[in-house]
Amino acid sequence: MDAYTKQHPRAPFTRAETGIFCQEPPQLGNPYLEDPLLQAYLKAHLPPQVFTEMSADLERFGARLKNEIGSLGHACELNPPRLQQFDAWGQRVDQIITCTAWKKMKEISAKEGLIAEAYERRYSSWSRVYQVAKLYLYAPSSGFFTCPLAMTDGAAKVIEKCSSPSVSSLCGLLHSAMKFWTSGQWMTERKGGSDVANGTETVARELPDGSYTLHGLKWFTSATDSDISLTLARVMTPEGQVEQGSKGLSLFYLETRDKEGKLNGIQIQRLKEKLGTKQVPTAELFLNGARAHRISAEGRGVASIANMLTITRIHNVITAVASMRRMITLARDYATKREAFGKPLKEHPLHVQTLARMEVQVRGAFLLLMEMSRLLGLEETNMATKQDRHMLRLFTPVAKLYTGKQAVAVISEGLECFGGQGYMEDTGLPTVLRDTQVLTIWEGTTNILSLDVLRSLSKSQGEVLDAFFSSAQAKLEAASSRSELKPSVQTAQSALHKLGQFVQKAGSTGEAGMQLAARDFAYTLARIYGGVLLLEYAARPNASTTDIVAAQRWCQQDLCPIDREEKVGSYNTKAPFLDLSLVYDGSPVLQGKL
Repeated sequence: MDAYTKQHPRAPFTRAETGIFCQEPPQLGNPYLEDPLLQAYLKAHLPPQVFTEMSADLERFGARLKNEIGSLGHACELNPPRLQQFDAWGQRVDQIITCTAWKKMKEISAKEGLIAEAYERRYSSWSRVYQVAKLYLYAPSSGFFTCPLAMTDGAAKVIEKCSSPSVSSLCGLLHSAMKFWTSGQWMTERKGGSDVANGTETVARELPDGSYTLHGLKWFTSATDSDISLTLARVMTPEGQVEQGSKGLSLFYLETRDKEGKLNGIQIQRLKEKLGTKQVPTAELFLNGARAHRISAEGRGVASIANMLTITRIHNVITAVASMRRMITLARDYATKREAFGKPLKEHPLHVQTLARMEVQVRGAFLLLMEMSRLLGLEETNMATKQDRHMLRLFTPVAKLYTGKQAVAVISEGLECFGGQGYMEDTGLPTVLRDTQVLTIWEGTTNILSLDVLRSLSKSQGEVLDAFFSSAQAKLEAASSRSELKPSVQTAQSALHKLGQFVQKAGSTGEAGMQLAARDFAYTLARIYGGVLLLEYAARPNASTTDIVAAQRWCQQDLCPIDREEKVGSYNTKAPFLDLSLVYDGSPVLQGKL
């Protein structure tokens, strides 16, 4: 070294690639082994031999997620689908081009039995719990391939009970890598998605062989590269007449391509540009004579998709809970590696408190998810009691709407745990937030699902609510035997009592008042029952201190928001007018009308 270099050593950053410090990124391990709540839940509920077999497979699958599937999911995010409408010679081809990783996800889904497991039922009613646990681990690494899987599961549920042997036999192909199929769900048209009774304009013309041709425009079709789809249409009479409303809708099954690989009377108008879920090909389709088979009784289309909606809404809950768990797992690891103000983030009590509050939310959501999967498994194996069936009907929309809202809040909070890096696209973190936003919209917005909760009450003549009160009270009484839990049990019982009082008063307010309270009513059900499940779980003999603290902290929040809002007049006869005034005050839209 010469004398000048000794006296003038090179300063840091004299080259762009040189620096003093690089932050170590968060790392993911085996997601099954890193999730003690999932392991403990399965061990507590499954028969010992079933748990041993399932646990071994989930540990193996977790290693595959870490070593292989995670990178494929990232590749799906980096290489979104694109539409090639014409070939080099001007011929219309309407080809959706997806990346190799997306195609590989389909093969993995078949070999891992991600849908088949629920229908083979080798573990009887626990098969659905097993499938949900596996999808819960898979979802955050899947590149959102869980979207076509959700619709495939929903379609399989409908197809399994289909009277046509050629259609119902499709369920037997769900474990075959060569014959595995995925399904789309084409319900949304230009007038919207939730109000299918008034929004469906597609018509079906019957052919002499008993099949149909479909004609119409489907405004929003998810996983449009799927092999088959279920869709609604109105059967047209020979005179060209169709019946309007829900009674005019029938359910149809169609294959998207013919035996030569050509689209089945389908034109792809465009791929949708979405906020998130960019990995999933979502398109606007024109059906111009698509050959299809009616698989519902004529005019019974809406009733026929009820089972499908149960499945797809539970899948929505899976993704919500899994996404929250992934964000917390990353933030937890990062807190051991990131230093601020002279010490790691995990040594800053305020930071750990934030993570702990997120953890409590995820634990409540997780137990709601697993309770739904347990009830679904009982229903599918004809082992469910009447109370079980009522709870499944009531809590499917409740869990879907509540966990969707939880996920957006928790994951947004999670981004803050990474500071500025949480806002950087190349970390992959912003993608999680964008993808999560769909969970409050797809398969019914929060308000639509809140009204569906009321519909379940009306159609059962209140029996679903009786089932809720009975189930909640029984679980709380069992949990009260543990002294540490008694104050929280009393809090939950008080909330239950307030809800009961509201329901009694609501009977005299009429339908309009109850609709105004629908959202808060659904939130109240979710918060109370989330607390009930956490208390039940914390009351088991080998519960940990963490289980007890999680239950206690969940019950510290307002478990009965409907009581608070009722007391301040949010549902009285003046409330709608005041709401309208607040929203449109000074607006030319209603000038002179208020």
